[in-house]
Amino acid sequence: MHVMLDLETMGTDCHAAIVAIGAVLFEPDTGVMSSNFYRIVDLEDAAEYGKLDAGTVKWWLLQSEGARQIFAADEESVSLTRALVDFSAWLEEHQQHERDTPQVWGNGAGFDCVILRNAFESTGVPVPWKFWHERDVRTVVELGRSILGYDPKRDMPFDGVVHNALADAQHQVRYVNAIIQLLAER
Repeated sequence: MHVMLDLETMGTDCHAAIVAIGAVLFEPDTGVMSSNFYRIVDLEDAAEYGKLDAGTVKWWLLQSEGARQIFAADEESVSLTRALVDFSAWLEEHQQHERDTPQVWGNGAGFDCVILRNAFESTGVPVPWKFWHERDVRTVVELGRSILGYDPKRDMPFDGVVHNALADAQHQVRYVNAIIQLLAER
């Protein structure tokens, strides 16, 4: 079971406050996406468990109105603990059998997976994957660029709202699959 993860955060270090979690189940060899997960985390609650940095706050102010909607979604936002419990339940619901440990993909070896794992630990919610099952999108992208001359930032248009955690996760699935397909053809 492969899970593409994307977080929207209020910082860039390993304990950044999480304001949105987006994830999608997918098959890396086909690109088929089968289930989505999306939660907006209440900003005040996020700040209780993670760090905010001024540079990231300024960056958010410069993003599109669509991206900034997560800060106006009070009715939709939940506590970080609730979001993590829901995420774990979503993963468990889609496991075919007990041995089907999620392969969790993040965009950067030290970003999405690490920040989310730290959030699980900070809230006391058990981490629903093994650290050795973390995968890195940027490694695949670098293979695409260096071996194939394929750059998804240049060669693949974005569909959806940029910096929406779910749209970003779906986009990452599309370009990881495109690179895998191109590598398989070599």
